[in-house]
Amino acid sequence: MSSSDRSFGVVLQDIVFNIQEIVRAELRLAKTEVREELAQARSASVLTATGIAAAFFSAMFLLFALMHALQIVMPAWAAALIVAVLVAVIAGVTLGMGLKRFKTIQAAPRAVAQLKETIEWAKPHSK
Repeated sequence: MSSSDRSFGVVLQDIVFNIQEIVRAELRLAKTEVREELAQARSASVLTATGIAAAFFSAMFLLFALMHALQIVMPAWAAALIVAVLVAVIAGVTLGMGLKRFKTIQAAPRAVAQLKETIEWAKPHSK
C-alpha cells in the first residue's frame, strides 16, 4: 500500500496518534524536569538549614564570649570568641551557598510551557 492509497481517515488517525505521542513525551519530560528541580530545592534547603543552625550556634557562642569577657575571670572568653567566629564563618558560607542554589531553581519547567503550547496547537487540528 503506497502512501497515496491511504484513506483520509487513516491519515487523520495517524495524525491524532502522533499528537497523542507528542503530548505523552512532553508529559514525561515535564515530570523529569520537576523531579530535577525538587532535588535542587532539597539540596538548597539542607544547606540553608545548616547555615541557620550554624548562625544560631554562633550567636550563642558570641553571647557566651561576651559573658566571659565582661567577667574577666580568665581567658576562656577568647576561646569562646574564636569558636563563635568560626561558626559565624561557616554559617555565612553555607547560607550563601544555599541561597545561591535557590536562585537557580526555575519555578515552572520548560517542558510544562511546551506541553501547554502543544495542547493549544493540537486543539484545532484534532477536531
